[in-house]
Amino acid sequence: MPDQPQKTLAVLIDADNTTPAILDGLLAEIAKYGVASVKRIYGDWTSPNLAGWKKMLLSHAIQPIQQFGYTRGKNATDTAMIIDAMDLLYSNRFDGFCLVSSDSDFTRLASRIREAGLTVYGFGERRTPDSFVAACDRFTYNEILRAPTPDEADAAPAKGKSEVKDNAELITLLRDAVTAVEDEDGWANLGVVGQRISNQHSSFDARNYGFQKLGELVRTTGAFDIDERRSEEGSRHANIYIKAKPRPKSRRRRR
Repeated sequence: MPDQPQKTLAVLIDADNTTPAILDGLLAEIAKYGVASVKRIYGDWTSPNLAGWKKMLLSHAIQPIQQFGYTRGKNATDTAMIIDAMDLLYSNRFDGFCLVSSDSDFTRLASRIREAGLTVYGFGERRTPDSFVAACDRFTYNEILRAPTPDEADAAPAKGKSEVKDNAELITLLRDAVTAVEDEDGWANLGVVGQRISNQHSSFDARNYGFQKLGELVRTTGAFDIDERRSEEGSRHANIYIKAKPRPKSRRRRR
């Protein structure tokens, strides 16, 4: 089969609400979804606050868009970014947009782009308002795009394991997704489960819990049976299926 053409993406970055420390991780994440044919970053480049960005733009071929803050209290950067996004949308040259900001002002923009049938990938800090997160098809928190320090990397597995096993909300979310797509024997394809959750919760990502893959997260909860099914004997590729274990019975206290 011929390779499927990659999505053509427009990447728009709000420099006022994004740190340059995530740039390498951000571009690597975007590359999973398609080709960034337009990369623009918006801000007042006469401000010393954006000095950290300047030395990185040329090496990553990102076009800086100058926007002076004409009026105090008004975010001119957001306005310029929204106007450019609409111009790019009407050009009909893109399959999706990557909006990089933690500002709720982009909620309506994300909704409008999706109304036009395009995919919206959002990126922002964990403080990003829920309205903007929900308006995107997929939302990735910037914190997981930063490279961890050696101490953080060593501490992550033990911390993640204990937090996941005690996370009743996460386990319920996984159980509900399995129930929605399981076969008559209670087994569900892990990829389908992950897609089901992402369709309902745009910010869901195993990395938010300290795991690189959904399978690692599910296995660590201890709440599911795991079955790796290979299409052919000796094949490296395996389809992973999961099945919810019976819920533990609560113990009654003796009087």
